[in-house]
Amino acid sequence: MGKKVFLVFSLAVILGLTFAISQAAAEEKPKAEERPKSVTVIGVLPEAGEEVLATPAVRALAKESGVDLKTVEGSGPGGSITTTDVLKVSEKPGSKEARDQYGEIERIPIRGIRRTIAKNLIISQRTTAFVTAMEEADVTELWSVREREKKALLEKGIHLTFMPFFIKAAQHALREHQLLNASVDEEKEEITVKKYFNFGIAVDTPDGLMVPVVTNVDKKSILELAEEIQNLSKKARERKIKLEEMRGSTFSITNYGAFGGGFATPIIDYPDVAILGTGKISEKPWVVDGKIAIRRILPLSLTFDHRVTDGVDATRFLSKIVRYLEDPGLLFIEST
Repeated sequence: MGKKVFLVFSLAVILGLTFAISQAAAEEKPKAEERPKSVTVIGVLPEAGEEVLATPAVRALAKESGVDLKTVEGSGPGGSITTTDVLKVSEKPGSKEARDQYGEIERIPIRGIRRTIAKNLIISQRTTAFVTAMEEADVTELWSVREREKKALLEKGIHLTFMPFFIKAAQHALREHQLLNASVDEEKEEITVKKYFNFGIAVDTPDGLMVPVVTNVDKKSILELAEEIQNLSKKARERKIKLEEMRGSTFSITNYGAFGGGFATPIIDYPDVAILGTGKISEKPWVVDGKIAIRRILPLSLTFDHRVTDGVDATRFLSKIVRYLEDPGLLFIEST
């Protein structure tokens, strides 16, 4: 009898304690409306050492756009950064949020055509043994020829620049210096000499420098070259040029003189092995027949791949170009 009373008494004590603990927990539990709202953010936990919330896709976009995620205010769940947040910052390169340890900066993403140009330039610089030779040409007579003819051509809708004359002079000179109209086969360790003449012409566009190619320049007249250059330049600036119209060059010319430049060291348009740079034509005192006269002088810069030819050949080639430009009548006499 005593054991039964003891068991009943123990069971009652245990039940009483359990009820008391449950009651205390219920009193300490906050009301539903007082509980903090939980937020679930999937896949945006910050990486080690970082304090931002962003998905891998957002991080990749930020890296491509040159955006520092630590400067971006997130609008997603829990303050996470979204694609829209990154795009808003990348569209405002001059934003005051972009700063380094010294002050305000501007971040400009390298992408599109600019990225392609950058990669090609690096390949050219790393691959070729480039050297630049320089010379000056007295183009006073060539200036007079252009002045006489440009008005008549303008009435036909053709803007006559000096570029067609530069092309013809280089094309004639290349006939005697064929190693500059070539490319290098890196795998076979061979020089491929081109028997055709396709000239890449550097054109400044809002998206960067583009190099459309004028094909078979040896078979075209000054007038035909002027018209084709005008059309290709227009298409390049309007982003209507086709990829195939920018391939197949054997030699290149860049006219930075149109922007006031003089001498330069132009970078070879790989896989070509040479590029001619033409500077600004300016009036200078010049010795003519033993007397000093004011003449129109053109700076010329030829960058070539020293693996393919040497300075002697390159200098003779440049001198030949000078001869054609100083006596433009030769361009028409020797043209096919």
